[in-house]
Amino acid sequence: MSYDGDAPHAVAAGQRPTGARPATTRPHRTASRPLRRGALRSAAFLGAGALAVPLLAGCGEDEKPPAPLAGQDIAPVARSLVADGSALKWAVDALPETLNTFQADADAGTSRVAQAVLPSMFRLDANGRPVANPAYLESAEVIETEPRQVVLYKLNQQAVWSDGREIGAADFAAQWRALSGRNSAYWTARNAGYDRIAKIERGDSDLQVRVTFSRPYADWKSLFSPLYPKDVMGTSDAFNDGARRKLKVTAGPFRVEKVDTANKDVVLTRNPRWWGRPAKLDRIVLHAVPRDKRAAALADGSVDLAEVDAADAQRIGLAHRAGGSGTPLQGGGRTSVKKLRDWALAHGLEAGEDAGRGQLGRTIGRYLEQQQALRDVEIRKSLEPAYTQLALNGAGGPLADERVRRAVARALDRVELARLVLTPLGLPAVPVGSHLALSGQAAYADNSGALGAQDAKEAQALLADAGWVRGGPLKEQHKTQKAAGSERHGEEVSEGGEDGAYIVGEDDKGNRHGTAGDQHPDPHLAREGRAGGAPGAYAPKGTAAPAAAPAGPLAKDGKPLALRFVLPSGPGSDTLNSVAERISAMLEQVGIRATITKVSDESYFKDHIAAGDYDLALYSWPATAFPATDARPVYAKPLPAADGSVNVEQNYTRVGTDQVDQLFDQAATTLDEDEARDLIKKADSRIWASAGSIPLYQRPQLVGVRKNVVNAGAFGFQTPVYEDMGFLKKGAKVSPAPGKGKG
Repeated sequence: MSYDGDAPHAVAAGQRPTGARPATTRPHRTASRPLRRGALRSAAFLGAGALAVPLLAGCGEDEKPPAPLAGQDIAPVARSLVADGSALKWAVDALPETLNTFQADADAGTSRVAQAVLPSMFRLDANGRPVANPAYLESAEVIETEPRQVVLYKLNQQAVWSDGREIGAADFAAQWRALSGRNSAYWTARNAGYDRIAKIERGDSDLQVRVTFSRPYADWKSLFSPLYPKDVMGTSDAFNDGARRKLKVTAGPFRVEKVDTANKDVVLTRNPRWWGRPAKLDRIVLHAVPRDKRAAALADGSVDLAEVDAADAQRIGLAHRAGGSGTPLQGGGRTSVKKLRDWALAHGLEAGEDAGRGQLGRTIGRYLEQQQALRDVEIRKSLEPAYTQLALNGAGGPLADERVRRAVARALDRVELARLVLTPLGLPAVPVGSHLALSGQAAYADNSGALGAQDAKEAQALLADAGWVRGGPLKEQHKTQKAAGSERHGEEVSEGGEDGAYIVGEDDKGNRHGTAGDQHPDPHLAREGRAGGAPGAYAPKGTAAPAAAPAGPLAKDGKPLALRFVLPSGPGSDTLNSVAERISAMLEQVGIRATITKVSDESYFKDHIAAGDYDLALYSWPATAFPATDARPVYAKPLPAADGSVNVEQNYTRVGTDQVDQLFDQAATTLDEDEARDLIKKADSRIWASAGSIPLYQRPQLVGVRKNVVNAGAFGFQTPVYEDMGFLKKGAKVSPAPGKGKG
């Protein structure tokens, strides 16, 4: 049977709703409203190992990829040491708005559900490489390249949906039709790759699926992961609404038992029709817990596993080392209210001015009880497959000049920034050298040399060449200076304080082809998880800034060289401000004045990053295994849209070149993996040279886990193996991970 493209009508560019799924990520996570056609969308970061985080490209047989900077930390044990039964309670940021990962308001919880209950043709190993998933595939390979590329999937003969029907070509075809972009009735978040398929047909047997492409597609391994049943993909009504709260037909080690909105739980139970290795757990409960409540949830047992911020990680470590020693409640006698309040504030506890001794004592007592309980919890840590960058808005103002952007980049000590963030956590403090891959991925290479290392003299020379000189006359400036972009929204100039955590698309409510402020990221390239709040920034409080720059601002045409550094103001990410202040001090050394401006979490992305209303900003991108497909819209040259606006896609720095676009296009169409990697590396070098964004460091991944939970934790690149997760059998022991400390 053949499944050819026969959608009722083609869709004009920009007609269909599109967007990114609400972290990282993703950045936390604000729950989105139910999807409505034409409604504003929010975007999300899909955490490490999420299905929507693209698979990593393979590497040639003669080329060994670099190793990940940090391995996974999941307390791995053999299945024979994992107890049968019980439930794992796993914290998520919010109850998923939808169970369809291809919708615009899907989030990390959506992807966790999909990983556990749906087929995925490929999964990532611990080194971030895609491997065929033997539960569903015997093999998948390109069998023809002329006249067209043909991929043949040979399915596991035991693979069936939970209703007993075999997984087959009809499911592949239904998903292709839904995601091809040819039918605007399907409200899809992404179509990349599916729009290149010409037809899908049954092979020599029901266990074979032939996919023929209309044009070569190098990233074909990214497709059909996850794969939904034709019941979900077969009609627009089922796609748009039917899979938002229920998945009646699944095919994984678990199935969706219920979405419990009252208790904020998604309950997954063993799938009785699962043909693979049986799941060790009876249930996995994804429970919504705010980031600032996770230490308490781990202490009281309401969750067993939760991503936490740096402060909570330090608190859990302290529970192992000190317990309750040194508290003002010890030693007998009365303790002054001031001493109690000072102790509470020093430990991050609420201690209002009106709080009396008894109230403060009870607060401290509860804290100490939690500390005792947290001795049963440990921190597992790795690095997320995501990096934090400094974004430079090149749409207008001083940063429209490439020389000024390059000067900003040459003023930064990226090694120092990486150490500031990662060294206190005991993680490798290595700056990221690529926009398009991370260490461990086959396409990774440090291409920062195309821009050059830190050099203050070179930065000053670039600024002088651009006409910015010291001591020039200054015209009177308005107190509030507008950055390149649209109007400012409820912001304040800040000298410090608490900051939110963001990756591209956190609060983006726009549509794909609206004004510059309406753009939002592809679901593969969504937002950053809050993971402590700051987008990868975990600096110790009180870190000293570099010495002040010489007096006298740079000026040109009567205007000072002043940039607005926009940051979010939400709680839980106070270290983001430390990173921004350090960057500002570095810029001050070369004569660039960067003023930190804080805005609300709700408006940070939508009204500033996406709208282009900033000069400098910090946000993060997840690594993509298929940069030719997924990273292209992030670095594509902005183009005029039909309505007169500028279509920036996901390029929120508004910096792009025709040459970079051409290199992406070439990489996406070559089936030679070595050639594709070379093209991606060339594209990255040119992105570095244009200095629209400066990668800083890979984000830390900190996970609080009950000690007897095994085969789970900080997954790094790896797709979680849900059937192997569980609790250690009594009497069994876990070998400590190499280099792992106690807490």
